[in-house]
Amino acid sequence: MDIGIVSMRYAKALMAFATGKGAEERVYEEMRTLLWSFERYPDLKAALDNPVLTVREKYSLLCKAISGNTPVSEETDRFITLVLGNHREAFLPYICIGFMDLFRKSRHIGVAKLTTAVPVADTVKERIRVSASAVLHARMELYTEVDPAIEGGFIFDINDVRLDASIATQLRRVKEQFIDKNRRIV
Repeated sequence: MDIGIVSMRYAKALMAFATGKGAEERVYEEMRTLLWSFERYPDLKAALDNPVLTVREKYSLLCKAISGNTPVSEETDRFITLVLGNHREAFLPYICIGFMDLFRKSRHIGVAKLTTAVPVADTVKERIRVSASAVLHARMELYTEVDPAIEGGFIFDINDVRLDASIATQLRRVKEQFIDKNRRIV
């Protein structure tokens, strides 16, 4: 069975259910937290794939990953129960991504990611977010990442477009040009 088809069906069902209950915002935040947990803790996916764990243990693990000690929303609670009952827990990261995409499209929210070599001040982040919002005429979510490997400059990804102004990329391009020029000489 195709992962994309199954995931999108569950994501659309969750979106319709959350919209019907008027809880899209809270479910979105919970799905975003769950996706973050999957990215941050790869053992979470391995634990969900483990056939030794019971459905109740998997349920409590997912609830803990979503909200810690506070209870999850009724919509998310019922959705997790449905997913675990149908043995679709392997699809949960993809379902989260699908739901987040549907939510963002319905609310006209753009996503941007800023990668820098050093941490960026909050005022700069806010200026970038506001500027991107004005250009795209949409609300923006800005995620930042610190990656010392880029050596300086920045990489800015916004809605599938990348602006790479990093020192590492510029050095790589100069090196490629130098090698290419030296090949012609020899």
